[in-house]
Amino acid sequence: MALMPKESAKLIARLSKNVSIEEEGIKNLACMILVGLKDHTVSVNNFSQCQFHPSSEDPRAVDWIFVLDTLNYSFWSKKESLKWTVNGHTGYFALCAAIKRAIDEGKPIVDPKYYAHITRSDAEQIFRGDNHANIPLLDERVKSLREAGKILLEKYQGTFVECIKSCSGSAEKLLKLIVNEFESYQDEADYEGHRVSFYKRAQILVGDIWACFKGQDIGAFHDIDYITMFADYRIPQVLVHFGAIRYSNPLLSRLQCDVELENGSDDEIEIRGCSIEAVERVKDEVRTLIERYSHLQLNKADVNSIMIDHFLWDYRREHAAELEQIPFHKTRCIYY
Repeated sequence: MALMPKESAKLIARLSKNVSIEEEGIKNLACMILVGLKDHTVSVNNFSQCQFHPSSEDPRAVDWIFVLDTLNYSFWSKKESLKWTVNGHTGYFALCAAIKRAIDEGKPIVDPKYYAHITRSDAEQIFRGDNHANIPLLDERVKSLREAGKILLEKYQGTFVECIKSCSGSAEKLLKLIVNEFESYQDEADYEGHRVSFYKRAQILVGDIWACFKGQDIGAFHDIDYITMFADYRIPQVLVHFGAIRYSNPLLSRLQCDVELENGSDDEIEIRGCSIEAVERVKDEVRTLIERYSHLQLNKADVNSIMIDHFLWDYRREHAAELEQIPFHKTRCIYY
């Protein structure tokens, strides 16, 4: 049995050789998050601001989000390579744009009856880009969709809604159901004799359902705090920028030389694990500040790791040019 992400992160941060967590950076970032809570740039409402995300009013919203997160991985391109773009968007938003376009064109891409048997040529058409660059890992994406669709049809009446309902409002139960049932979500590794987990896409799936429904109705989870940040390749870049994590010189020089890290390598595990632990510490520090500055009239429940992750991810997009000089690690895999 793997340790769950929170416990994995604590262990990795304690044993890490090439990535360290910097308390001064944690405190500075916590102050910034506190300001964000006050001016609502850190808010559960931020998910709905993306033009390509489904509205909570859409009856397909849950299954739409499930498809997005089943495919939410590996968008980076090699230096000097053409980027995969859809309607001018790159990365995750290119995926969102492709799914929205397919829906608008009448393709039942969010129906497991369709994608459980999706062909490669169907997928090529759905994920066609603006230029000659193709979406990375197309064959793996076809496999992810087919496997997930078959499980939903066989065990959950053909909808992810049934998975959520079976978990009685528990984020922890839903997270465990996702990683136990859907193979492509089993984001685990071995580190220093321990089986650790990150469950980036499984956690973001729970987080997206929660955010889409603003913690209400089917998005109401009494233990949403169980979910950590989503350990990808972009948030660590922002954490380095804020001085919340630091890379050793040998690791930094490898990243600056654009060396790809293997999925499951110690360096990759340390970057992801320390990122989770850093955000947990930021969250704890913000809650301490909320208690200290009671006149701000904020509630400790106003902040969790999902919202901090959303804030950092948005910050990276808004300050892309400024952050360009900080290298991010590149790992080609289906987990993030």
